[in-house]
Amino acid sequence: MTKFQIDIDFSSVDLASLETEEDFQREAKILLPQALFKVGETVGEKTWEELNKSLKEPGMKQKSSQSEKRRFIQETGRTYQRKASSREKQELEEYIIEQLRIHQKQ
Repeated sequence: MTKFQIDIDFSSVDLASLETEEDFQREAKILLPQALFKVGETVGEKTWEELNKSLKEPGMKQKSSQSEKRRFIQETGRTYQRKASSREKQELEEYIIEQLRIHQKQ
């Protein structure tokens, strides 16, 4: 599943203890909020870049500081985390399970 291009922090996961499908699902549910936030931040960053491209057109005033950018990206991450659809959450959970399996084999 290449829809998600995020880095998930697996440092707190005991990969060796993941044996059954239920183990993987349980761990994916624990990691899901963090992953949702990261997906939202990625969307926010792309949106910020697109907005700034359109503001660079002649006659448009560009007003953006790094703190405004960071605030926008974080807020987009929190909003996505809260409002993601059940389908998006399920797809991301499946992606996390896939990544857990990959990291476990390494």
